[in-house]
Amino acid sequence: MAKILIVDDELQLRQSFQRLLAGEGHDVRAASTGEQGIKLVREELPELVIMDVRMPGMDGLTALRAIREIDARLPVVIMTAYSTTETAIEATKLGAFDYILKPFEIPDILALIEQAVEAGRRMRARVDMVADGDDGTGQETLGEALVGTSRAMHQVYKAIGRAAPTDALVLVRGESGTGKELVARAVYQHSLRGEKPFLIINCVAIPDTLLESELFGYEKGAFTGATNRRVGKIEQANGGTVFLDEIGDMPLGIQAKLLRLLQEKQIERLGGRQPIPVDVRIIAATNTDLEAAVADGRFREDLYYRLKVVTLWLPPLRERSEDIPPLARYFLARFSREMDMPNPGITPEALAYLEAQPWPGNVRELGNSVHKALVFSRGGPLGEPDLKQALEASRGVRPGSEGPACDLSLAADQTMQELIRRTLSESDGDNVFDSLMDHVGRLVVREALHLTGGNRTRAARLLGLSRPTLLAKIEKYGLRIETQVS
Repeated sequence: MAKILIVDDELQLRQSFQRLLAGEGHDVRAASTGEQGIKLVREELPELVIMDVRMPGMDGLTALRAIREIDARLPVVIMTAYSTTETAIEATKLGAFDYILKPFEIPDILALIEQAVEAGRRMRARVDMVADGDDGTGQETLGEALVGTSRAMHQVYKAIGRAAPTDALVLVRGESGTGKELVARAVYQHSLRGEKPFLIINCVAIPDTLLESELFGYEKGAFTGATNRRVGKIEQANGGTVFLDEIGDMPLGIQAKLLRLLQEKQIERLGGRQPIPVDVRIIAATNTDLEAAVADGRFREDLYYRLKVVTLWLPPLRERSEDIPPLARYFLARFSREMDMPNPGITPEALAYLEAQPWPGNVRELGNSVHKALVFSRGGPLGEPDLKQALEASRGVRPGSEGPACDLSLAADQTMQELIRRTLSESDGDNVFDSLMDHVGRLVVREALHLTGGNRTRAARLLGLSRPTLLAKIEKYGLRIETQVS
């Protein structure tokens, strides 16, 4: 039995609900306006609210906002006979448990009521849930953090503690997505240079032709377009730390300049003639097999031995499965706060499902899956179906399909390659790169809007953009916000 509040201006519908739900053993209250509904929420403390959208005076969405302020964990089902996409999106954005259309089938509404009541009770019981503001480690901060209590992670923590106070070069190794940048930040934060600059250079993200000038800077006139002197990141970080991510992919020519920096503590800007002394600590990271790269001639052997002064190995997530529950709780608390929504919690079944996964994308894949599940959650604790759906979507598995993600990724790559080849073959060289990037960018933004039902704020979070940046891209690409929820 549950205490349920019906809010609707139609007397007949309220009476029908009261007869139906009383026959199921529920304790039913009713209100004819949004204002009365809010009053009863405060006085009666219902376990579920079923509310119409169109009512005289305060409409259902306005009442929903007020109810969420009174009790953010109270499940609310919104119903209407006048469906619009904007109303459905807004109701979902405001945290409605579900949005249904009149008329509805009795078995369907009874099943939905059972789900909503159960979700509300589980939230109030805080089943396996981290409290808001707690990342599962007892820390208040919910920024990016190293999380884990496994034996393997304790070895990492000890290594960080030993290496941080020194000025030794540190090489962080591990598979993609294991958290190498977080280790680099931890070394920096616990070092004697913790109050000095910390700059990050991704050696893959920056084109080879620009990487050298980004690192070492250039003098005026060094090349066409160099109208002013530019100080590189190495100089900017003088006295502090530079983190070189994906150093295994650094071009050989730049490797030689980096070696000189490590040996002589000085650099030369592009076009410069005088060496410039610099005092920086280098932390590097890679998921590349450096030994194989040295053997193949893709990585300098002398630089390899320079980098091996202190090596920190990060274990893949599959080798520390006991850390998956605290990581999942941490991500849930962090993303809930970032999205300004109550932490819904996560069920033991969902955690068991996550622990059983191989996680080829490691901690990054786990975080993305929790984030995606949270975006599309309906207010109750995340269950196994929520995480399974999110994980399959991240891996490119079609719903109901057992097909591996790699098949879909390969097909996508081949399609993209064909587009690039065709565009380049037909190109006259006029802004072809920008055109291709705009084409891809338009597809990515459009898909994010489609996945979030046109919700710009959630789409921006999915893309890792600020909302103004997303709006600028929507305008740039001439996108029409989708008016249909899929």
